Amino acid sequence: MSWRLRYRLGEFVRSSFWLFPVLALLIAWLVGKLVLELVPTPDWPRFDEGDVEGMRVSMAAFASSMLTFMVYAVSALLLAIQLASGQITPRIIRMTFSRWEMKVAAGVFVFAFGITMVALANTTDQIRHGGLIVLAIVGNVLAIAVFFWFVEEVGLGLRPVTVLQKVFADGKEAMDSVYQGAFDAGRAEGRGIVREPAAREGRIVERIGPSGTFLAFGSRELMALAARAGCTIELIPQIGDFVSTGDPLARIHPSDARLSEEALNGLVAFGPERTMRQDPMFAFRIMVDVASRALSPAVNDPTTAVLALDQIHRLLRYAGQKNLDNARVYDSHGTLRLVFPTPDWDDIVDLAVTEVRQYGATSIQVVRRLRAMLEHLVDRLPPARGPALKSELALLEQTVARSFPEPEDRRRANKGDLQGLGGSSGRSED
Repeated sequence: MSWRLRYRLGEFVRSSFWLFPVLALLIAWLVGKLVLELVPTPDWPRFDEGDVEGMRVSMAAFASSMLTFMVYAVSALLLAIQLASGQITPRIIRMTFSRWEMKVAAGVFVFAFGITMVALANTTDQIRHGGLIVLAIVGNVLAIAVFFWFVEEVGLGLRPVTVLQKVFADGKEAMDSVYQGAFDAGRAEGRGIVREPAAREGRIVERIGPSGTFLAFGSRELMALAARAGCTIELIPQIGDFVSTGDPLARIHPSDARLSEEALNGLVAFGPERTMRQDPMFAFRIMVDVASRALSPAVNDPTTAVLALDQIHRLLRYAGQKNLDNARVYDSHGTLRLVFPTPDWDDIVDLAVTEVRQYGATSIQVVRRLRAMLEHLVDRLPPARGPALKSELALLEQTVARSFPEPEDRRRANKGDLQGLGGSSGRSED
């Protein structure tokens, strides 16, 4: 199986909502048939001597209720997602449908419906399997309990704080996949693509296939490809970039290396929108979008922007403690085989802070929380991280000076507050 096919299948399983209910329907049919074929019919007088027509009516009522549950649950989910995406960010649509809670709930509903239909079809004067009927009853009772849990998950799971915490968790996982190792003050971090002087004259490999966003690449597979060809592969676009058909995709060093362009194109994945699989910057992008939308005049919700800054603060601190120089991959013999661009600390800070500072310039709550974040990071992160943060602090002071003409407002806005407004701005940490 090729890398691209494995990647597509993995993304499909992770993000697909309909796959699990379909599997639950097949499992229900299979379980029902296995019970009929392998499980002896229990000697239960209530089922052996009961009214067959009454049992069938009960099973039909169960099946009808499960179908209603499924329709109602999916309708409520769609409505809640549409409302939340308008208030928070449209990026939560994919995230919500990929949540395991939604898939499990839909799967339980469908399983209960399927096992009930199997029990209904096999309840006749000649066939009455008490175990199958009990299994259908238990499945329906479980589905009722799961239904109320599902309503709670939809209602509470689409709160801004829950969405932002999920984005932080996914962004942290993506960061671990891109940047390995802790920050080392004795090791200089590179910036972007690093080319050795002798390797500047390389052969350009163009993008083959439809235009799209650069989502992922197989680093081990690309390294193995380069080792077989005796060359170094330098990827030109960064994960998250939009690449058109025919755009430069990679540079091969040396240029005469016998490397198939089709093989190289088969080890990269493109799609219609960014994902966080190998793109930790997308986590910052979503958090900043949530804060920016909350600060728009149509919404005017600075408290949600502060909630976004809480998670931006967490992810920035985690990023500041990582080694951000993983743009080169060497083989077991120490030969450079793969070079790819990654965001450095300045890029991460720019994305995390700039737009929030601009859109929240007139909100005392936002600028105080932003100052508290920057001051805390300057104090807690390694000194090498300080210049970018101090530069943002200086820009924040200039923004406050422009946005608050009253001296007392400027004084208040220039105090850091972890709550934004309402916390003790004069306290000190031990």
